[in-house]
Amino acid sequence: MADLKYDESSFRVLKGLEPVRARPGMYTRTDSPAHIIHEVIDNAADEALAGHAKNLHVAVHLDGSVSVTDDGRGIPVGVHPQEGVPVVVLAFTRLHAGGKFDKGAAASAYAFSGGLHGVGVAVTTALSTRVSVEVRRAGRIHAIEFTRGGEEVSALADIGPCGRQTGTRVRVWPDSKYFDSPRVPAAELERLLRSKAVLLPGVCVVLEIEQPGGEPLTRTWSYPGGLAQYLDELADGREAVAPLYCGEKYAGPEDAAFAPGEGAAWVLGWFADPVPSESYVNLIPTVAGGTHESGLRAGVFEAVKAFIEQRALLPRGVKLQQDDVCSRLAFILSARILDPQFQGQVKERLNSREAVRLVSGMVRDPFEIWLNDHAEAGRAIAELSIHQALARQKAAQKVGKRKQSGVAVLPGKLADCESEDTARNEVFLVEGDSAGGSAKLARDKETQAILPLRGKVQNAWEIDADRLFANTEIHDIAVALGIDPHGPDDDPDLSGLRYGKVVILSDADVDGAHIQTLLLTLFFRHFPKLIERGHICIAQPPLYRIDAPAQGRKRPARRLYALDEGELGAIRDRLESEGVDPRSIGIGRFKGLGEMNPEQLRETAMDPATRRVLPVRMREAEGAAAETVRLFTMLMGKGEAAARREWMEAKGDSVEADL
Repeated sequence: MADLKYDESSFRVLKGLEPVRARPGMYTRTDSPAHIIHEVIDNAADEALAGHAKNLHVAVHLDGSVSVTDDGRGIPVGVHPQEGVPVVVLAFTRLHAGGKFDKGAAASAYAFSGGLHGVGVAVTTALSTRVSVEVRRAGRIHAIEFTRGGEEVSALADIGPCGRQTGTRVRVWPDSKYFDSPRVPAAELERLLRSKAVLLPGVCVVLEIEQPGGEPLTRTWSYPGGLAQYLDELADGREAVAPLYCGEKYAGPEDAAFAPGEGAAWVLGWFADPVPSESYVNLIPTVAGGTHESGLRAGVFEAVKAFIEQRALLPRGVKLQQDDVCSRLAFILSARILDPQFQGQVKERLNSREAVRLVSGMVRDPFEIWLNDHAEAGRAIAELSIHQALARQKAAQKVGKRKQSGVAVLPGKLADCESEDTARNEVFLVEGDSAGGSAKLARDKETQAILPLRGKVQNAWEIDADRLFANTEIHDIAVALGIDPHGPDDDPDLSGLRYGKVVILSDADVDGAHIQTLLLTLFFRHFPKLIERGHICIAQPPLYRIDAPAQGRKRPARRLYALDEGELGAIRDRLESEGVDPRSIGIGRFKGLGEMNPEQLRETAMDPATRRVLPVRMREAEGAAAETVRLFTMLMGKGEAAARREWMEAKGDSVEADL
């Protein structure tokens, strides 16, 4: 290969919104413009959440553009005292800029907003051909336009009086070259707007979709009954075991643990048939759940458990678990958190560790009081929970008998879990004995097992199934799982599977990624049904630890983690925006899992409430299976060196590897 020039001129500095356009997938979803429109809607909803807007109107136009209008206070249009440009320009062209960064107290401009983990409406500008903003504020109408992804900004124009009207209207023309589909999915947009109406009592939400040559389709949402009315709508006539329970609780000025206003509102219902649940943080839908949902389930479990124990309802020999109480629970949860931390830029999962304690503490006592005041409903919920516990124990006994008839001996290095409930049990395949030792100390012995792996697992892509067990590591994995190798078209007996979740836990570096690839090759080639049925996951341990000092009584010292350089930079920017002195921020880099103490490993990779774990799924698109096999053959086949070289030459510049 010819020598490439590598000197000072080789380095490129991306400025302004260039990073978003260069790597849009790092900042937003690229399947459709849904998320960049959500950013605009969330800003309007934050005005309503702060009590300054009563109407939210969204229009989908024939040309594919979307406009969002609210009657809030209007984005400030004056010149920023430090930056020297109008504030509205900063909001739409500067990453990590906005009123939501003023988090000094619950009385700030946006005490409870969608958080600072994302980068705001500037991403919308970056990925749009045109963004038009009209602001009604202080008796005047101001207009401004951003074109070419925010590279060109028109002068802020005063276009006339508006009387006492206030508010903001934003129209966005998404740039189709950044998205797989140029239009926002209508069903997703409807779900989002309906949820805003549910969570904002007294706010009228309207969606208008223009039609060619006819009147627009209009949907209006208003929920005077709040969360309970919404859950009843989701239940769609399904039989409820007990009446719905609505509650809310927020911290007051005297609360030493949480900021005033932090807390949650919720509605709980138990149903004979499954009913979907939904959760939100400061009006942001958290479709992947998170720590606030973990807190809700913990508070509900403790309240029901206390109710059962007070009345001695639990049969002898039965141990109640959280899944027994919550398996038939449907809920709508709306949490308010002063500074929420999300996983990923699209904010689908809440990662704030303090949310577990916040929500569980707010829910438990009011719900326990309700159970005692409504004893008949409480007994119905208790009986359903006990029935689930008895069914679980019966199923575990059947699994135990099958185990006793087997002849395989479990690997000696396997630190097994105590529970026999396959659905709850997890086994962690851990890179190295050192990391395995930390993982054994960090795990929950009840449900988590540890299998340390020495070195790299053999490439199993071209190994025949009858020779597979010649490799010690592969033999130990198969025996620990309790199932036999099989092919993609087989119908294997998975009744002996000992763990409902198999978690690959390796270092956050190139060697760790190689080990992940080898294990995924093994499972895809010889245990494909485990992937197909959702049993395989990949843990994401962090590469960096960030220690932030305390900031007064309400903000104790914090320990944060970053997966990579990008997250590290975002966290440092956020801490600096909160007033933390950059010189007081401690940053440590983990060389591997073996360097992490058990507490750090538990918090970041093993505790279900705070860890980051990615599920491995089969692609469902037409021809995806054949394409996946072709890719594995090219990457892992012994005779594919030339194809790999060609692939690396074509794709190598897109890899950002930590070497």
